[in-house]
Order: sequence, then structure tokens, then C-alpha cells
Amino acid sequence: MATIAIYSLKGGVGKSTLAVNLAWCAATLSSRRTLLWDLDPQAASSWMLGEDGGGERAHAVFARHVPPARLIRVTPVERLDLLPADASLRDLNHLFRTLAKKRRLERLLDELGDHDRVLLDCPPGLTETADQVARAADLIVVPVVPSALSERAWVEVDRHLGGRTRTLPVHVMVDRRRALHADALARHPDWPIIPMASAVESAATSRRCLGAIAPRSVAAIAFAELWTRIEKRLA
Repeated sequence: MATIAIYSLKGGVGKSTLAVNLAWCAATLSSRRTLLWDLDPQAASSWMLGEDGGGERAHAVFARHVPPARLIRVTPVERLDLLPADASLRDLNHLFRTLAKKRRLERLLDELGDHDRVLLDCPPGLTETADQVARAADLIVVPVVPSALSERAWVEVDRHLGGRTRTLPVHVMVDRRRALHADALARHPDWPIIPMASAVESAATSRRCLGAIAPRSVAAIAFAELWTRIEKRLA
């Protein structure tokens, strides 16, 4: 089993969209038994994969009151399971500090032996949850919008991790017609690119993965190429 975290210091950078579509690629294109574990109390990934929420149990997994496997849900995507988030995760950082168990997330992941790939949709911020993720993940994928603030956030993430975990920054929401975006791409020509596309928003609104409804779209191809690159990094 390999663990891939989708993490950003900033919110609003398409993190959950990236997590869901990469999970679809893992399950469908690579035929991996895949689990998407939603750690963000906003539960966007959970909603996109058909979970309507209303529970308050996600927090209990980390307190060891409920085994993780008991909360796993089957999704409409073959080979893709979901461990959904809910509003109880808003207190997760406090719980981690109280427990003083720096590898609690890593230990919980060790109990999920039935999956080949686990993707973590992480909440934003330099938090205790982020530190738990850094200790547990084999690779951290960092979405970066081509803007000064988003690039600054990437620098802070890279500095905070300090080489503890392999990272893969990815330019997202890219509009090559904009000079600001073109300049950012020129500064980092080796970063993968996910283009801005209305099809991505439409897929999220319809609660489906882009590869399932528009597999030949430019954005779907970009997600597939990014997943191929991730698999190579893991190998």
C-alpha cells in the first residue's frame, strides 16, 4: 500500500477536485484497490463521491472509538472506496495535540491493508494534522495556482516539510492565455499542469469524476498523465 496526500497551505486551490480525480485514475486507469480518506471537515471530496454527510463520527476514528474500516463506504466507482469526512474533524488538530501521538495517522493507515493506494484529502494550513500527514505519506502532491500568493504558500510548505517527505508540486487552474500564468509555468517547466476547464467544474457539480464523463477532454488527459507520473514516483 502507498499513501498519497493532497495538501496545500492555502484553501481554494482545487485540492478536493484533484484528490477525487486522482483517486478515480488510481481505481480505473491503474485498476488499484483505492481508498480516498477525506480529512477535511468541509467534506468536499466526500460529497463529490456521493456522501451526503450528516454524521459526526469521523473524529472517533482518531480517538480509537471506531475502527477505520467500519466507516468505509463503497462509491459508484469500481475499486474506489471512501472514508468520509464530517464536521467533527474541525477539532482534529486539538485531538492530535491532546493525544500526543505523533504517528496516530500512520498507525491507522497500517490497519487499512486491503487497499493498494490511499489518497488523503487534507485540510489546509500548517497544522498538527499536516505534520501527521507528513509522517504518514509516501508522497505529498501540492496544488499550486500560478500566482504569487500560491507560490509563496508552496515555498512555506516546502520549508516546513524540510525534505521529510517526497513532494510533487502541481500547477492547477492554469490559463495559458494569462501572462501571469505563462510566467509561472516558465519558472517551473518541470511541474505537471492541470488546466482551467469548465468540464472540471461541471463534473464536480454533477458529483462525478471527469474521466467518467469526459475522458478525452484536455483536463481528463492531464489528470491521467499526472497519475502516471505519481505512479512512477512511487515505484
